[in-house]
Amino acid sequence: MIQIDGTYGEGGGQIIRTAIALATITEKEVEIKNIRANRPNPGLAAQHLHAVKAVEKLSGGKTEGLRLRSSWLKFSPGALKGFEGEIDIGTAGSITLLLQCLIPVALFADNETKVRIKGGTDVKWSPPMDFYIEVFLKAIHEMGCDVHMAMKRRGYYPKGGGLVEARIAIAPSHCGALPHHGLCLYPASPVRAYLKEIVLLKNERESIIKGVSHSCGLPAHVAERQAKAAERMLIAAGYDAEIKTEIENGGERTTGCGITLWRGYKSGSALGERGKRAELVGEEAARNIIEELESASTVDVHLADQLIPYFALADGKSELKVREVTKHLETNVYVTKKFLDVEFGVEKEGEEKEGEGEVFVIRKD
Repeated sequence: MIQIDGTYGEGGGQIIRTAIALATITEKEVEIKNIRANRPNPGLAAQHLHAVKAVEKLSGGKTEGLRLRSSWLKFSPGALKGFEGEIDIGTAGSITLLLQCLIPVALFADNETKVRIKGGTDVKWSPPMDFYIEVFLKAIHEMGCDVHMAMKRRGYYPKGGGLVEARIAIAPSHCGALPHHGLCLYPASPVRAYLKEIVLLKNERESIIKGVSHSCGLPAHVAERQAKAAERMLIAAGYDAEIKTEIENGGERTTGCGITLWRGYKSGSALGERGKRAELVGEEAARNIIEELESASTVDVHLADQLIPYFALADGKSELKVREVTKHLETNVYVTKKFLDVEFGVEKEGEEKEGEGEVFVIRKD
């Protein structure tokens, strides 16, 4: 039985998602206490319930304490099997946060998983769906993960109503068909997989920052103003930008706006809210990606923490550079080491180029 302290590090739902995913892959029971104890609304939220329920479908697992606002749960995994179906998180629960838990488990199932997920695609305190499709998937594809997503419609807080379709193929070398350099994680287990190492120590040579400025149920000029404000700031900082606008009429289903920018393995995003001028939203997203691009890092702070479990599950030595060791990164390292016999190195580097400041090299040997 692996025991996890839910107050460790950032003390949020990431502990649950990573722990449940790795418990399933390693076939180990896990008990999580003090779930989100320091949050304004402690305990399990709807998106956490649906993430665990999705993994139950994949693994045939059983969970005790799985109810809203519960501060404790115990999860016992079963035999991994892919599934095809639909998950409705309800309202604006984050689709990307559910996928954080679902994707690694589905990679180790015995069949492909196809799922339609309803919920929020662009909501506070979670990665926007465009980041997941354009940045996160790009990284795990490099590791041999055959995962594809399509955003059919957006969903904003509080109504949600977004829809994402995901197809997750099983990882290469399943059930013992290992290449000579492959990895058999657990010889006594039917789980066999091979994820490739990924070394991200140099920035890609992409020159154009791409992005999408989107809105639903709002005047068309909102998304246009967000895009123009972001472009002005990026150009002033010396970057070329190519930002599309995506405008949906209506608003009965969901209403909101936002913008996501990306280049290589770095991104910046911002969401609109009542009383916040569209120009401020665009400028916020631009500042976020400029901060990342002007660092000597090779991935942004959000991608870095999400890659930790994949580093641990991959063969060989994986490395990346990040401008900050966040609480989310520390938390994922803490939980991952509970389940897998891996070591992570964190090394601070000084200035590589004038004005770029220090960075941290994160490696799994």
